Amino acid sequence: MTTFDYAMQEDPTPSIGLIVLQSDERIEQDFRRLLPLSVNLYVSRVQSSPDVTPETLQLMEAHIPAAARLLPRPVRFDAIGYGCTSGTAQIGQARVAELLRQGASTKSVSDPLSALVAACNALGVRRLAFLSPYIADVSSRLRTALSERGVDSPVFGTFAEAEEQRVARITSQSLTDATLALAGQGGIDAVFLSCTNLNTLDVIAPLERETGLPILSSNLVLAWHLCRLAGGMMAEGVGESRLAKVETSSID
Repeated sequence: MTTFDYAMQEDPTPSIGLIVLQSDERIEQDFRRLLPLSVNLYVSRVQSSPDVTPETLQLMEAHIPAAARLLPRPVRFDAIGYGCTSGTAQIGQARVAELLRQGASTKSVSDPLSALVAACNALGVRRLAFLSPYIADVSSRLRTALSERGVDSPVFGTFAEAEEQRVARITSQSLTDATLALAGQGGIDAVFLSCTNLNTLDVIAPLERETGLPILSSNLVLAWHLCRLAGGMMAEGVGESRLAKVETSSID
């Protein structure tokens, strides 16, 4: 047997961690398109219910630190995101950030709610048309949290679905039809497609061209925010979206 000497190297590439819901079938696929190849992505999953209610969302609070602890320890994370829009509103942004930091060391943290507010600030958006797949009780908490941060949602629509496996299979045409109907009501600055489990990326650019409005989605804003926090750039796959073109030197 021959034993060889070896050298160690540091990886200067920005590293992002992502906590994904057990029931989510979409966000990982979207992030492969949204994040540039120059960013390292590490994913862990958190136990979650197949049904979405305020009660089941709250239950995730106890499991977030353990999910974050499953991210690789030697990695120096530039940012870690919690991939649940409604869960963040239910648990609270500050509490989610605290739980993520309990499980892993990172310079920055984000979630879809924080990312949406940052995106709205960057775009000058104050009034959203809000499209949710979920029942009204789930959406109302999120809309209130947005309003408290200066972003109102006077136009609201929902698919009134509680099962995650059905949310993941809502068609692009259904999203397009609902978005156009909401945008047509007027009095808004942008449209938000809420939920990391919705298949939104391919409809964003066409809807922006048709409506003349920014079209935001949970996965789009979260990836954008994490990239900014980590000092990275958006991938070419969403280069046509208005958000991907935002230039800003300071993102919170």
